[in-house]
Amino acid sequence: MARTSKNRRPALPAKAGVHPVHPVHAVHPVHPVHPVHYPAPAERLIHPDHPANPLDGIVLNTDALVPFKLVYRDDPHGIFLYQGDCLEVLDAIYAKYGDEGRFDMIFADPPYFLSNGGITCHAGKMVKVDKGDWDSSAKVFGADKAKATDLMHEFNTEWLRRCQRVLRPNGTIWVTGTHHVIFSVGYAMQQLGYKILNDIAWEKPNPPPNLSCRYFTHSTETVLWAAKNMESRHHFNYKAMKAVTGKQMKTVWRMPTPGSTEKLFGKHPTQKPIALVERCLLAATRENDLVLDPFMGGGTTAVVCARLHRLFIGIELDFVHLQLAAKRTDRELIEIWLHEFRVRVAVSVIVGRDAPSDGCIPPKIDLDPDTRSMDRISEMADVPEIQTESIFHETKLVFLSCAQARTGSVVHTTVDADVQSAWTHTPQSVKLQTTHIVRCETEILRVK
Repeated sequence: MARTSKNRRPALPAKAGVHPVHPVHAVHPVHPVHPVHYPAPAERLIHPDHPANPLDGIVLNTDALVPFKLVYRDDPHGIFLYQGDCLEVLDAIYAKYGDEGRFDMIFADPPYFLSNGGITCHAGKMVKVDKGDWDSSAKVFGADKAKATDLMHEFNTEWLRRCQRVLRPNGTIWVTGTHHVIFSVGYAMQQLGYKILNDIAWEKPNPPPNLSCRYFTHSTETVLWAAKNMESRHHFNYKAMKAVTGKQMKTVWRMPTPGSTEKLFGKHPTQKPIALVERCLLAATRENDLVLDPFMGGGTTAVVCARLHRLFIGIELDFVHLQLAAKRTDRELIEIWLHEFRVRVAVSVIVGRDAPSDGCIPPKIDLDPDTRSMDRISEMADVPEIQTESIFHETKLVFLSCAQARTGSVVHTTVDADVQSAWTHTPQSVKLQTTHIVRCETEILRVK
C-alpha cells in the first residue's frame, strides 16, 4: 500500500520502541534547517510540567518505515519540528509516557481524500482537484471504492486512537475536514469514546464557484472539538471567546482562507488560516500548554503556538513541507523578538570648528562645490515612545580624514563616553589627519 506524502499514511506501523540511551537530537537530517535563536523571557526557559523537549530520548526501532529526525528546534520558545510518520511516533510517545498522556491539546488536519479527478475553479481557471497522491483515496487505498471507504475509516480510527492515548486526562483535540472525511472522523471519535464538544462550521467568505452547476457551492469546512473521554474536565476560555463577539460565540466562524502574507515562503495545498488555528488554541489552552500537530503540513500550528506562547511538537512526513514550516516558524520568532525589543540609534557629526580646541583639527572643510559641510547635519535619533529598560549601550567615535570627499577615509575608531575623553587619548599622528568625528550611539532596550 502506498504511503502518503504529507505524513498521512493509512498502513499501520510495526510497534515502535523507546531507547532513552540515544537522544533524538543526535540524529541529523540529510538537509537540516538551522534555526536562529532569539531571546525569550526567563520564565519560558524552565517550566515544571514540560522539559526542554518532551520527545528527547525517543528513537524509533530500526525497522521504522520512515526515519525519525528532529529538523528544527527552538528551545527558548519550546518549538520542535520533526520529520517522521505520526503513527509510529505516537506509538513511541505512548510507550514513554503511558496512559497519563503528554499533550494538553492536539490540532489535526488529516488528509481529506478528495483528490479523485474532480474539478474546481482557481484564479478564474478550471483546474483539477489534485492536492497530491496522499490526498487521493484511489491511489492510497485502491480503486475499489467500497474497500477504500473501509480502509479510510480504519486509518482515521487508528490515528485518532493514538492521539487519544497521548492526550492528558483533560486534554482536547481539534480535527478539520470536509464532508469527504469528517463524518468518518466523527464516527471514529464516538467509537473510541471521545466526548464531542462542538462541531464548528468554518465559513469561507469567497469560495470558488461550483463549475458543474449541479451542487451548492462548497463554502464551509467542519472543525470537530472533542475531549479525551466522557470523564474529561476540558478547559474552555469562555471569557476570551465572548470578548471577540461581545456575546456567546456561536459555532459558525466566518474567516477568509490564508492570504498572501501567510504564503511568503510558499504554500501548502490544504493550508489553514492563522486566524482559525489561533481561535482554537485560545479557546482550549493556557500559556505554556503543550500542543501537538501530527499532520503539520506548512506549519500554521507552529506559527500560532510561537505567537501565543504555547509549547509545540510538530510531525510531518514530507521534507519540503517541513522546510516550509521551519521557515515560517523562524520568521514568526523574529517578529516576536522585534516586538519585545527596541533599538535606539543617534548619530552626530563634529567638524573642525566644533572639535576640542587644541588646534589639531583644521577649520571647517568644504566637502562639495556648493560649500555645504557636514556640520550642518543635525543629530538624528530614534527614541521609543513606550516604557523600556536599557540592556545595552555603546558610543562609538569614528575619526575621518575628509579634506576631499572622494578620498575620505577612516583613520581611527574608539569606544568612549565623550568626544573630549576620546580626543585626549588619540595619537598625535591621527589628530593631524582628522577633519571630522562621527559619534554613533547605539542602545538596545527591552519593552517592559
